[in-house]
Order: sequence, then C-alpha cells, then structure tokens
Amino acid sequence: MARKFDESNSMLRHLTVRDFALVREVQLDFEPGLTVLTGESGAGKTILLAALGLVMGDRANTGHIRDGADRIEVTAELELRDGSEAAGFLIDRGLVDADAADRCLLRRVVGRDGRSRAFINGTPVNLADLATLTHSVIDIHAQNEHQLLLNRPAQLELLDDYAGALPARAAVSNAFRAWESAKHTLAETRARTTATRDRRTLLDYQVTELSEANLDDGEYEAAHARFRRLAHLAETRDKVAQAVSILSGESEDSSSDPAAALRLLEGIDDEAEQLAAVRDLLRTALAHLDEAGTELRRYADSLEEEPEALTALERRLDLMTDLARKHRVRPEDLPAHARALIAELDGLAADETSLTTLTKAVDDAAKRYATLARTLSETRHKAAKPFARGVSEVMRELGIKGGALEIAFTDTESASGIDAIDFRVRTNPKSPSASLKDIASGGERSRISLAIDVVAAEKARLPALVLDEADVGIGGTTADVVGRLLKGLSRHTQVLCVTHAPQVAAIGNHHVRVGKTDAGETILEPLSGTERIEELARMLGGREITRKTREYAAELIEAGGA
Repeated sequence: MARKFDESNSMLRHLTVRDFALVREVQLDFEPGLTVLTGESGAGKTILLAALGLVMGDRANTGHIRDGADRIEVTAELELRDGSEAAGFLIDRGLVDADAADRCLLRRVVGRDGRSRAFINGTPVNLADLATLTHSVIDIHAQNEHQLLLNRPAQLELLDDYAGALPARAAVSNAFRAWESAKHTLAETRARTTATRDRRTLLDYQVTELSEANLDDGEYEAAHARFRRLAHLAETRDKVAQAVSILSGESEDSSSDPAAALRLLEGIDDEAEQLAAVRDLLRTALAHLDEAGTELRRYADSLEEEPEALTALERRLDLMTDLARKHRVRPEDLPAHARALIAELDGLAADETSLTTLTKAVDDAAKRYATLARTLSETRHKAAKPFARGVSEVMRELGIKGGALEIAFTDTESASGIDAIDFRVRTNPKSPSASLKDIASGGERSRISLAIDVVAAEKARLPALVLDEADVGIGGTTADVVGRLLKGLSRHTQVLCVTHAPQVAAIGNHHVRVGKTDAGETILEPLSGTERIEELARMLGGREITRKTREYAAELIEAGGA
C-alpha cells in the first residue's frame, strides 16, 4: 500500500544550479517524502548542499565559480504552507507571487567581481531577507552549515510546538507587547511630566500675569490709535484750523488752495473717520468744498484735551509692550498667546492626572503577562521530560551509547515567556552535558539532531530537512535504524538525505545519483528500477558487483517498501 505523506508543510520543489564548482548545470525536482542522494566520493554531493546554502543566504565565495564561467546562479522554488511564517514574511514585504501565492522563487547570482545579487519572486532583496524567509522552510543538518536546532529560540519554539502550546505562546507574546507598550507610554508621560514641572511653574506665573492684565483681542491696536490721536492733539488742531481757513476762503496765503488743505490733512497722524471722510471729499471734487468744510469743523469741535485718558492709555500701552517683550510676541498677539499658555498648562495637568491611570495599566498588563507566562512555563516543563526521554532513547538507538538529552531552563522575560532553554547533550555517561552547538563531531551532531527531529515530528511541524551524511561512521544495524527513522520522519516532513549507507538509500521514496561526466562535470540522475539496484549494489560491493550483491540490493529495496 502506498505511503501517505503530510503535504501541509512547506517544502523545496525545485533546484537549479549553474556554474558552481564542478557543476555546469543541474536541475532537480523534489517530491514529498524521503529523497536520497548517493554517489562516489568527490562526485559533488556536498556541492549541491553548498549551492542550496547559497540561495538560503550564505556568504558567497568567488572561488566556487566554475572555470570559464562568469558567475554562479542558483534558483530554488519553494512551496509554502498557508499561514506559515515564510508565507507571512512574503505578505508583510509585499513579495507574494500574484499568480501563485503558495509558490516562492528564490534566485542568487554571484559574479567574479564579488558582487552578489539576491531575488525573491523577481524582486531584489538582501541576504538577510533570504535567510529570514528560508530558515523556517529548510533546515540543513551538516557540520558548519545552517542548523535551526542550534538556535536556542528555535529550540524553544520546537518544544512549544511539541507541547501544543503555540496558541498559548501567541497569547503570551501579545500580552508581552501590550505590557511593553504600556510601559513605554508611562515612561514617556513620566519623563514629559518631570521635564515640564519647571515649565508648569513658569506657565502658572505667565498665565497669572496675562490674566491680571485682562487683555482683549484688538485692544492694543485701538489703544495705540487713540493714544496717537491724543498725543498729537495740538498739532492736529493747528492743521485743521489752517485747512478750515483755506476751504472757507479766509486764508491770506495766495498759494493756499484745496490741494494745500488736503496736504495739511494728510500730514495729520490720525485715522479718525471724520478726517478720512474730509480727505476723500477733497480728493473727489472741489464741488464738495462746502461739505468738506462743514465736516472738518465738526471734527475740529471733537478735538478736546483728555490728559487723564492720555496718561491712562500710555500706562496701558507700556504694560502691553513690556508683556510682549517678555513673551517674545507682538503686542497685538498677546490675547491669543495667553489662550495658548492656558491650553498648554491644562495639558500638563492632564499628564499628571494620567500617571495614576497609566501606572495601573502597566501593573494590569504585567499581571496578565505573568499569569499567561507561568501557565505556558508549566506546560513547557511538563512536556520537556517526555521529549528529552524520547530523544535520549532514539540517540541510543542511533549508536550513541549512554547518550541523553537534557533541557536546561533559565529564567528570562521576553515575548516568548519567562523561559529560555538550551538543548544539552551527554554522549558519555562519565562526561558532563554540553550545549548541542558545542558537540565536536559533525556526524554525532547530525544523529542527535535527527533524534530530536524524529521525536518532535510526532507532534510538531518541521521544516524540510536536509541531512548531509547523518549516517557517517555507522553501519549495519545502526544504519538500518537511521533508515527506519528517516522514513518515519519523512511522513511528517520532506527529507533530503545525502548518504553512503545502502541501508538508508534503499528506503528512499526517491533516489538521485550524483555522478560525473567524462569531462569531470557533476550531473544528477534520478534512479528507478534496475538503475537503482545497480547503484545500491555499487554501494554494497564497491567495484566487485556480483549477482549476489544485486540480489541483496533488490532485497533491501523491497524491504524498504519504496
């Protein structure tokens, strides 16, 4: 019966490599399940992984450009699960393929001049974008390569996924952000309030000072105009008398005429309506001379001495001038300035009042975060024991005798909760445990990572896994175990495995041989049927391939159920 695979995970669908080391051009389609890559040493298997790393954001090396070529070009097509982290990244950056939202095309070009260009769905991006997008889609398990499991935040997320705690983790993250936002708002308000206390004292003084002055809009302009009129009253009277004499014909000056009268009147610094009317009448026509004389006499009669009013106006104008100088505004703008100061003072008072409310909001947000984070932490601790126990058992199955995984918790405070974890491994009962990233042997680290993935896959969603010789240094029964584990793992996520173990190669759902042409160029050959039997026979018997070797190879394939 055909195996069923979980195709709801994101996966790698296609890879094209041009002019990378010994590769002129290779193209390979990938399917769900387990794909094994085999070939003789030096055929170029590691080159393919390096090329994949390049399109995932690794640093470029111009020494990898094939002799005679100008540049390396690597293209990878990903299929993204709806709602995945990678799909969200494309949406946030506006990089979604309008024709196929679940498809993502990555491209990396490296020239001999050292220039590197990267593209996501045809849009130029930086290497950080490539790495961010792909880290949750593909995880390469190989020494000195990407490895998601070496990253402590990724370890925590894996444990949360295993524990079924991702919704709780999201709630904790939201609560943490709400708490941080409340703290930020409180800090800003507190800083603003503290910094403006001196300002408030000054504002209190200034508002009181301006309020006592009791200034009205337009008062300065009106007072200034009246002051000018009263201050120049004697001069105005003299000029008006001369104008009246001219207009009445009583002037003995032969040069006097209505125009002279107008000049006299225009020299008067007064904008009184009556005087303005006289000026207009004189400009309009000489026929209005009698009317102008009458109006002028009326204006002259209104010019009375007001010494007390003049003194009061002078004091009022001095007050407004002094206030304007102190506040650095024009005298006529003082009423509006006073209103602005009152509004600012009210605002400062509001900030002081809101501190109590904001402080309570911070406390409430902190309590909510703490409650949710404690619950999440309890779930993690509860799941950590069976998870570590399961990984330890698989490690021993993989030939790491006495191996064990421990999950070390440390206290912290972040959007992920109040826990930080570290996968710590013991490979020898007599040795202390060490962080997974400090395990010296690349092959050993790969097998430990495989054990972690196998246990996590029971409940968690994993990225596509690329394993470079997870079976290195093992054989026989242990190789059978590795193959069985990889096959089980591939039911949950896509697995690509470079292997030298025939027991592992035999159980692959898809088999690709990496070989070389007579010219020494790397090529890829999908295998099936007789070709696959021949490849396994080569792996079993080396150069001496016998009928029995072929029969054993066929038995392995049949037993693998591929």
